[in-house]
Amino acid sequence: MEQAHGPLLNEELYSQLSESKKPEFIFEWLRFLEKLLAAASKDDIKEKQKKLVEQLTSLLESSPGPPVRKLIAKNLALLYSVGDTFSVYKTVDKCNEIIRSKDDSPSYLPTKLAGVACLGALYEQLGRMLGNTYMDTVGNLLKAMKSAESQGRYEIMLSLQKIVSGQGAIAASCHRDIYKAARSCLTDRSMAVRCAAAKCLLELQNEALFMRTTELENVATLCFKAFEGSNYDVRVSVSKLLGAVLATAVMPKRGTGVRQVVRKTTLEETMNLLASGFLRGGSGFLRVSGEMLKGGSSVNRDIRIGVTQAYVAFISTLGGQWLELNFAAVLEHVLELVSHPKATQTQIDAICCRRCVSFILRSAVGSLLGEKAQIAAAKEICQVVGKQKKAVDAAMSDTNMETKLDTMDVSASQHVLVCALQELGSLVQGLGSTAAPLLQDSTIGVLDKVISVLLHPSVSARLAAAWCLRCFAVALPSEISPLLDRCTERLSALRSSPEAVTGYSFAIAALLGAVQHCPLGIPHEKGKLIMTQAEDSLRTAIQNSRLSVHRTQAGWLLFSALMTLGPAVIHCHLPRILLLWKSVFPQSPKDLEMERSRGDCFTWQVMLEERAGALCAMKCFMLYCKDLLTDDVTERLLPLLTFAVALSTKLPALNKSYGTPLKSVSVVFRQRLYEVLALLPTKDYEGIFNSVLKELIAELTLADNQMFAATFLLPSLCHQDDALLLGTWLQETDHRFIEEQLKLGGILGGGSLEHDPFTIYQRLADGELVPTPLPPVLSMIRAAVELFGVIFPCLDVKHRAQILDQFTESIKQTKGSKQQTVQLNVFAAFCYGLKRLACKKGSLGPEEVRRPALTLVMNSLESPNLLLRCAAAETLARLAQVVADSAFTAKLAQTSFEKLKSARDVISRTGHSMALGCLHRYLGGIVSSQHLNACVNILHTLSQDNTSPEVQTWALHSLSLLIDSSGPMYNAHVESSLSLVLLLLLTVPPAHTEVHQSLGRCLNVLIITLGPELQGNNTSVPLLRTSCLVGCAVMQDNLDCLVQAQAISCLQQLHMFAPRHVNLSSLVPSLCVNLCSSHLLLRRAVIACLRQLAQREAAEVLEHARALAKESSKLDVNIGETGLEGALFSLLDRESDQRLCHDIRETLSHILSSMAVENLSHWIKLCNEVLSASADFTTTAPVDTTQEEEEDRRDDDSIFTSRKDDQFQPVIKPRWPTRVFAAECICRIITQCENIDAAHFDLTMAQERKEKLSKSDFLVNHLADLIRMAFIAATDHSNTLRLSGLETLLVVIRKFANVPEPEFPGHVILEQYQANVGAALRPAFSPDTPPDVTAKACQVCSAWIVSGVVSDLNDLRRVHQLLATSLSKVQAGQEAQNQLYNESTSTMESLAVLKAWAEVYIVTMERQNVCAPKQKQFLKVERSAADGSKDAITIADGLLNLVRLELGTLSKLWLAALQDYALLTLPPEYANQLPAEGGAFYSSETIEAARPHYCNSWAPILHATALWLNSTGFIVIDPDEGSSRLSRPVTPTMGHESTLANVVKSPEDVNTDRFHLILGISVEFLCSLRPDVPMESIIACLNALKSLLDVVWPRYKVGSDQELGVELLNVLHRLILTRESPFIQLAVIDVVERIIRAAQEHVKEKRRSAEVDDGAAEKETLPEFGEGSDTGGLVPGKSLVFATLELSLSILVRQLPQLNPKLVGIHMSNGKPQPLSKDGVKLVAAALGILSELVSVCSPTGSISVLPTILYLIIGVIKETAIKTLDGCTSLTVGAALQALKAVVSSPLARAEKSHVAWTRLLRSALTTILEFWNPEMTLSELDEVSMLTAISVFLMSASPEVTCVQCLEKECINRFKIVLSSKNPVVLVQCYKLLQTIFQHPNRAVSTPYIHSLTILIVQKLREVEKEKPSTCAELQAVQAGLKTLETLISLADEQNRVHLVVLLLPILISCLLDENALNTAPNPAKSLHEFALQNLMQIGPRYPSIFQTLMGTLPAMKARLESAVKGNQESIKAKTAAGQSKCSEKTSPSIQLKTNFSNF
Repeated sequence: MEQAHGPLLNEELYSQLSESKKPEFIFEWLRFLEKLLAAASKDDIKEKQKKLVEQLTSLLESSPGPPVRKLIAKNLALLYSVGDTFSVYKTVDKCNEIIRSKDDSPSYLPTKLAGVACLGALYEQLGRMLGNTYMDTVGNLLKAMKSAESQGRYEIMLSLQKIVSGQGAIAASCHRDIYKAARSCLTDRSMAVRCAAAKCLLELQNEALFMRTTELENVATLCFKAFEGSNYDVRVSVSKLLGAVLATAVMPKRGTGVRQVVRKTTLEETMNLLASGFLRGGSGFLRVSGEMLKGGSSVNRDIRIGVTQAYVAFISTLGGQWLELNFAAVLEHVLELVSHPKATQTQIDAICCRRCVSFILRSAVGSLLGEKAQIAAAKEICQVVGKQKKAVDAAMSDTNMETKLDTMDVSASQHVLVCALQELGSLVQGLGSTAAPLLQDSTIGVLDKVISVLLHPSVSARLAAAWCLRCFAVALPSEISPLLDRCTERLSALRSSPEAVTGYSFAIAALLGAVQHCPLGIPHEKGKLIMTQAEDSLRTAIQNSRLSVHRTQAGWLLFSALMTLGPAVIHCHLPRILLLWKSVFPQSPKDLEMERSRGDCFTWQVMLEERAGALCAMKCFMLYCKDLLTDDVTERLLPLLTFAVALSTKLPALNKSYGTPLKSVSVVFRQRLYEVLALLPTKDYEGIFNSVLKELIAELTLADNQMFAATFLLPSLCHQDDALLLGTWLQETDHRFIEEQLKLGGILGGGSLEHDPFTIYQRLADGELVPTPLPPVLSMIRAAVELFGVIFPCLDVKHRAQILDQFTESIKQTKGSKQQTVQLNVFAAFCYGLKRLACKKGSLGPEEVRRPALTLVMNSLESPNLLLRCAAAETLARLAQVVADSAFTAKLAQTSFEKLKSARDVISRTGHSMALGCLHRYLGGIVSSQHLNACVNILHTLSQDNTSPEVQTWALHSLSLLIDSSGPMYNAHVESSLSLVLLLLLTVPPAHTEVHQSLGRCLNVLIITLGPELQGNNTSVPLLRTSCLVGCAVMQDNLDCLVQAQAISCLQQLHMFAPRHVNLSSLVPSLCVNLCSSHLLLRRAVIACLRQLAQREAAEVLEHARALAKESSKLDVNIGETGLEGALFSLLDRESDQRLCHDIRETLSHILSSMAVENLSHWIKLCNEVLSASADFTTTAPVDTTQEEEEDRRDDDSIFTSRKDDQFQPVIKPRWPTRVFAAECICRIITQCENIDAAHFDLTMAQERKEKLSKSDFLVNHLADLIRMAFIAATDHSNTLRLSGLETLLVVIRKFANVPEPEFPGHVILEQYQANVGAALRPAFSPDTPPDVTAKACQVCSAWIVSGVVSDLNDLRRVHQLLATSLSKVQAGQEAQNQLYNESTSTMESLAVLKAWAEVYIVTMERQNVCAPKQKQFLKVERSAADGSKDAITIADGLLNLVRLELGTLSKLWLAALQDYALLTLPPEYANQLPAEGGAFYSSETIEAARPHYCNSWAPILHATALWLNSTGFIVIDPDEGSSRLSRPVTPTMGHESTLANVVKSPEDVNTDRFHLILGISVEFLCSLRPDVPMESIIACLNALKSLLDVVWPRYKVGSDQELGVELLNVLHRLILTRESPFIQLAVIDVVERIIRAAQEHVKEKRRSAEVDDGAAEKETLPEFGEGSDTGGLVPGKSLVFATLELSLSILVRQLPQLNPKLVGIHMSNGKPQPLSKDGVKLVAAALGILSELVSVCSPTGSISVLPTILYLIIGVIKETAIKTLDGCTSLTVGAALQALKAVVSSPLARAEKSHVAWTRLLRSALTTILEFWNPEMTLSELDEVSMLTAISVFLMSASPEVTCVQCLEKECINRFKIVLSSKNPVVLVQCYKLLQTIFQHPNRAVSTPYIHSLTILIVQKLREVEKEKPSTCAELQAVQAGLKTLETLISLADEQNRVHLVVLLLPILISCLLDENALNTAPNPAKSLHEFALQNLMQIGPRYPSIFQTLMGTLPAMKARLESAVKGNQESIKAKTAAGQSKCSEKTSPSIQLKTNFSNF
């Protein structure tokens, strides 16, 4: 195909291709040529133009297929527009000649069609350049149309459209002729021709003035006729035409170029035209008059649907601003439609008409108006409701019979009210809480007017009013409780009025149904109140026969609605409900017979109503209270259901006796019975299967008056993927709400609330605006079918066979339409049964069952009914699935094969081809390759049947199922199938859209089958890939939206598997163009594709979208200004489809993730613009007036200048859900910036980077915008948006709290926004704010206070006051007063307040515990040191003082909340321990709802409580202190109140309770951690334990209860193992340290007590305290030491796996071990500290058990971490290990009598281990010499001489020192000398003497080398100085007689360090320093040892001279400095490298 990419057609190559490949080659060349010409200049194509024209013209005559002819036409037009036009007239003539040809053969038709298409393209592209030739061309086309078949007419209409478009007003002379031709085509029998004619006329109306003036009425009538018998596409096209013509008539366009006076048609005239079509179908006057006289039939329904769409198109074309101005007129007119008697002749007509009117209102008001305009519209609708109700009331109360309202007027009024109230409800529900001002405005009285309709004479109106109230309640949950109160009160007051009883009960039920949509719920008491009301209704029903039915229905309606409140409410009332149910049904068969004999018609009516109501309540109970449906309850219900079944068997006889009055109620009774049985487990009612089945079979086979009844069941039986076959049956469209009226005889569109008032409280299905239950007969049939499906799988084989035989027989016995009804019923029931059987993995049974089953299905497979045929194929496959026998499946397939070979009728071929596809769908993986080959061949053949598009469609769809289910098995057929698909795409006429859709589906599954192979370049892959791309291109050019959707879906799959080969530069623009398509499925496909592209290549997608916006200004969405992301935001406000909106959000999220940080300004501006819409509705937010002025100006300037502008005006301001999403986007942007670059949160760094790179952008620069957006959102009317705004504010505070302000040192950047934050928070604490908003605001308050931003105490006090006010409410329990919401919301609010205070207190206490500089740093106060410290302390103290004021109250409330939480976390088996009346913050009824709030709040409260107890030191204050201020009852066990027995607890008991409360909550939480538990909770819990154990008394409790300590350690050990976070692990170690300290204190206390008790004289006999006692055994699970060892070991081994004995030596082969992280170092150091303390908890004998492990681990850490470093520093880990080693070695237990010997032995072993693994003589070691020598020194200095004075050990230790002393590293020598100093000074000479004897001579030798080589570096100098100090130390230690020898050694060394006068001046600094050091020492030694000094000087004159010279030089130097007055202190040289730990004490 690459060879097709040339400017000229490669004719030689083309001639060599096979016939099947030629069309593809031509198409690919033409595509390439189109791109080439679009980018070419005139010079580029000058030479080739003639040849190109010849080639294209010859192709024109080669019978090209539809896509090819379209491209030929495009290319010819492009060629002439770019190049020379000299031969264009010749081409036009050629095309005209082709059209005029007399050849009518089918083979010449494609050439004619190509000529027509070519003319259209030329005139559209070249326009007036072609002069007057258009007249001749138009004449030819119109003449040709007279004899053309449908394809010709279709193509001619499209060409005429293009000619009109290209020529414009200049072709006015032809407009009339074109108009006449299009008129006839508009009512053509071909739907495609009608669509093309509509498009032509739509183009014509832009230019032809007569269409909107003199011909306006005719155009309207013509359109009405076009609607008759139309399909969906025609209705969309024609309605668009009619809407545009009428809109232009009302608002004529300016600048059309025709200068003449245009009469403007009034809105009333235009609307009346539409109304005539809606009410009379646009027929002539005489016909209408005649029909009206005869009382004729109603308007054809498809006309009415078409006119409805035209209304919407008309209003949409005029736009939102026009609608806003004219809404009152539009509303009045539209509601008049539904009040017209002609529109509501029958009930189903009335329902359908109401649907149409509702659709018009919803489409107009819901889509075109912004929130402000919607509120105004709601007021208008409210006025209409008020007027209607007043008129009805006036007429009903009028005593004059002449003026009294007749039934017709009431009927008209009811329909108007239904439409108005439904739209009002939808409006308010869409507005959400932004509608609050509307409902609260007393001048409008919305609620009063709606509630007044509850007394309307019509049930429909009452139900509509109730539904409207439900919508209000969902929008404003705060209104539910007041409305319930009002309705229950009125129901009680007007109980004698039938309208009031039903009306108010409807309203209460609707309001209860709204509760499930409102998380805040209603007070529990409301349920009890309504329960009483319902009982009262049922009890009083029999008192007044006039009201019996109404009260009965009302009572059970309320009971059913109450069930939706869930088990929490129903649980306590269940016994009463069970009794009520029992009282409704007879108690025995005898009672049932007596009933039958004594009842009359009315009694039976009431009784059946009552029982139907009771059954409905049972159904709701099973649906909403499943937890309460226990075996016991089921047992009590079964007898009642048994009697209900028995009664249903008697109903036919009763109906016969009493006639019509009982029929409807008996149908409802049976429906309810079947619904209840379907919900129960079948095993519970197996005993009554026979009775139930008899009833079901009778229902399904009698078929009384059901007409289309069963057809409505079939769509649910068909597979969703089969929507392509069924056209618009299953397809989702924007008009589905009204289009359903045309399906199944209008049954689906005929659903209405009055059919079943009990649906008013149920959840809506997706996409529904209002419940639409079907008529009772249909609902009953559906229930019967579903129940049969439930029971069928439970029947035995024999029973199944009997039933299926009976079904077959019933179908045979009935005739005509009845037979079809029975067949449909039976078939649907059987299909449901097979579905359930397949779900249960059951088997159908043997041949006796299969035979009748197969007969039943096969009969339906050849049904003329399209739906039945499709469902039959599906059922056949399910039958094969449940039979699960390959032979049976093969037999079925063979039957279809044979039928397809022989049959020639469409029905058989479609049914059996579909059967093959369905068999593969369910059994695809198990078919043989032979079977697959046969299927493929047959379906390929059928797919090419040009005579029947229907057969092609079904065969191709079946083929797609085959490909999809076969997987890799299909690879052998991919090439042939792909060739077939491509061939058909290039040849099938475009009018056959359903074939193209099936081809698209085939191509899609072929791409999936090829999958990732499409990326490759193997032999055939590039060809396959090109074929796929060509197929996609063909479908993209198709005019049908669904085919385009398939193309996009295919390209999406290709992009997934082979992204490099999908050209985004052409794909993205095609997606953007279709963003506002009129077809829902295309928009869905576009957004789904964009979503995928945005995940991978967001930047590229946005770039292509921007490029498109620059090129084209005719887009329906505004991409230019805000980019694609802005367009997507605007779509969120246009779209109502939830799935589409979800995908748009996902797409935006992906773009944001990829691009937001790079384009910060753009995204923040975008979100700012979206959120700024809130300013219009928020009274507290300052409104930007300049913005309003601009908008007003824009409104004034808006003129309907062009069609696109008119249709899509950007006047809708973002609605609240879009604004909520924008706020969420802001939070995501902040999070992303945090993960990418720290400069986003550092103004100084951001400014520096900005200077270097001016284009760089940082979040911190947009802080003002972030605060503004958060403020706007937080103060909006929408509560959801307020929550999002507060969340945004919280994120901003947390992220920017510590960002300093560079211009004002000592201040943070957020300080300037204190007023904004305060203003944003204040409204959230107002009394009318919902609790969830207040709870969120509390969280923000605490974050703001603890952030440290506020440096002024007065400013802090303002925000603190908000929390203080809330606390006072909690303290007084006031949040429960005037309760609007469920009691659990009080829990939420109270706990949020307590949590906020806890967080403030925690931070306050932390600040108190840090030193002043840290406080200063925390508060960013960087003034002078004194002032800063003072301010910091003032603020911290001020905050603490503010908190302290409330601590008395807070502590009690915290403790109460914690006890509540502790009780609520008890396992279910301890539920009886919960207080019956509830806790401090929850009631017993709302336990489940309260749990999440406790889970969210307990952790900070626990930490704060522990801190408070820590600060009080567990000293119990006066129990009565402060209790007078606390009106809320606090849990008694907290020690503040007396117990029930009035026994005041002792302080010890109170402390114990508190201690166990905190410890218990912590342990319970840490024991059962879920993976999703936030880390903050774990840290808070551990900090609470730490604070608790910081106090002596709790430590005493833990220390004295070893089991408690062990349990706590085990829990902490598990936490260490399951949580990797170093923060958690360090916190755990802190707690463990305190537990060990507690144990140490306990052991010390016991030892001290024993010593005191027994006296010092008897110490030898004292018992041994500590773990291990006398035996030394440590029992795992009971030993504290063992548990600590386990925990420490797990930390050490996790950080240093080499410590594991199993891994020793392994790591060496795996390379060098990784160094520890900072956190790892801290963890190891802390673990070692714990290990070193363990021996102190043991008894002497016990310590022997534990010592080897401790020594092993400590020495192991030294071995693994004491590695040489480049800087020579000793790591913190090694320091900690050496400290731990010292602590262990110096333990008193090493000298204790019972353990001395063992300890000595073990310590020797430890020292031996060190010496063994550090032996520099034997092996080259990487270990640090200093660390190892230090470890040896620890033993020498801290252990007893018995350990170290063993000769072999002593020798090895001395040897190690010798080796180190020979080192050349001065740093090592320094440390070695220091260690030797400490060893030489050991108090025990037995230890030090061998080292002195062995090492002194080495030291002296080392120092004598200095004379030869003076130190040249500071390190060498320090080494020499340290050596000299060591010798001096030895001198001071030596005996008097030996000292002289040492001095004699030292003096020459010191003198050798001196420099003569000449050398001193030139010597380096280290040598000079050594000179001075030696001189000072000599000056000190001389006086100290004068005799030795003199003797030595006398014997060594050279030394003496050297010394004298140095002294003299020193004195002269001193004199010189004194004389000059420049005495400078030389800096004392200090070691450059030091140990981090001081070991000077060793």
